[in-house]
Amino acid sequence: MLPLSDGMPARRFPIVNVSIIVANFAVWLFYELPHLNRAVFHASFYPCAVDHACRGPEPWGVSWITAMFLHGSWDHILGNMLFLAVFGKNVEDAFGRVRYLAFYFAGGFVAMMTQTLMTLAFGTAAEARVPNLGASGAIAAVLGAYFVLYPTATVRGLFVIFPVRISAWFFLGFWFLYQLVEANFGIFGASANGGGVAFFAHVGGFVFGVSVALLLTSAGRVAPQDSGPLRAPA
Repeated sequence: MLPLSDGMPARRFPIVNVSIIVANFAVWLFYELPHLNRAVFHASFYPCAVDHACRGPEPWGVSWITAMFLHGSWDHILGNMLFLAVFGKNVEDAFGRVRYLAFYFAGGFVAMMTQTLMTLAFGTAAEARVPNLGASGAIAAVLGAYFVLYPTATVRGLFVIFPVRISAWFFLGFWFLYQLVEANFGIFGASANGGGVAFFAHVGGFVFGVSVALLLTSAGRVAPQDSGPLRAPA
């Protein structure tokens, strides 16, 4: 299913979420498209660099950030940015701008390290040299937070060409279960450990997002929509 809207406009303009989307498109249009292969090679994250089995063009402590703004195709970036546009605005609304920005990057880091751990533990040396890139790990963290904060929201989207309306709890819960199943299958093949879709990054990001949202909610820092007005610190 392709999500198009959750029917819940943010209370204020989601400047951080919009800025992240603009930055991703700017990197795609002005850095990647002119020389896609070279850009992917230079700015991606290489799991093998973490255990010093290889040396990437940039230190892995830098490339985990640059890789978050890279995409491999139009489908890749359009899909990621659509999910971020639909779900990120409300998470920013609940977290506040500064906290949301820190959360987004922390989620991206945890997602990348989860994928890296599984690649190094279960993948081959060749798979550990495959470049990792994309914003989907950080976006998975956003989806995890949304799952906690707005479970009763109604997601409107398309299933193939048919319009559908389902609860955010069901949509995101099913999305996570799919990532979890594919990630576990990937332990026995390359699709999740080195190349293709980084399902373990999605799992790690989502679990991180759920954990942070639950922690902040229990501490009274943010409140789910159905339990009272949201507090949105700066």
